[in-house]
Amino acid sequence: MTSREFKGKVVLITGAAGGLGAALCRTYAAAGARIAALDFDARKLDALVSELRAGGAEALGIPGDITESSACVSAVAATLAHFGALDGLINNAGISARSLLQDTDPAVIRRVMEVNFFGAANLTRAALGSIVARRGFVVAISSVAGFAPLTGRTGYAASKHALHGFFDSLRSEVEGAGVGVTVVCPSFIRTGIGAAATDGSGAPVSGPRITTGGESSPEEIAGRIFSAVAEGRALLLPDSTSRMAWWLSRLAPGLYARIMKRRVGGEFASRSRPA
Repeated sequence: MTSREFKGKVVLITGAAGGLGAALCRTYAAAGARIAALDFDARKLDALVSELRAGGAEALGIPGDITESSACVSAVAATLAHFGALDGLINNAGISARSLLQDTDPAVIRRVMEVNFFGAANLTRAALGSIVARRGFVVAISSVAGFAPLTGRTGYAASKHALHGFFDSLRSEVEGAGVGVTVVCPSFIRTGIGAAATDGSGAPVSGPRITTGGESSPEEIAGRIFSAVAEGRALLLPDSTSRMAWWLSRLAPGLYARIMKRRVGGEFASRSRPA
């Protein structure tokens, strides 16, 4: 298999201003890619672009909200106007919510779906023509919650499960044109997304996030994503916890559910029983 090269390629990365997104920008820039960085936070985005340019990379900051389809079209247009091409898209932007369904306002689920699923769908649709023309690639950052149940994350898990159906189906449409589609399913990353999660009302979660198997650094996961895309892999399980969850949830789903509920469900135990 021929490894994909990134020197001189244009890569659009969402959720770029911090955490995994910033690590991905640095990783691809170090390989000689030209970076279009899209984020809602214009201040952090400016700081990232300045850092990338100071390191010798070609970088463009694009402030925008991926839940607005017009903003996605504009982001692709800005990338093409600045660089003259678009070779790859990494759908990294996402939000998290932690609450039992019985305690969750439907508006919170809708917001999670708008960012995590429809944002990625909007931007991929807007970028697809350019990516197909360049025989490029698309990446979707999913989660263990995208292929297995996770207590207290109904809306989040739904949004990530939706990514799998969307991008696995997209792969069947574009792989014949030389386009790679990679779905990435990490477990826990030190990005701050857990701390920024909302509860069922939409307010910031007050309690600590329970993790299993430790947390990977954004740099570690970014490096593994880079390698997986270069190799043309369809699915990346980038850490031991995600690999264990994948196989256990398929070979022994009952055991997986018991372990998951014991380790993760404890934070909701006091609220899981009817009043």
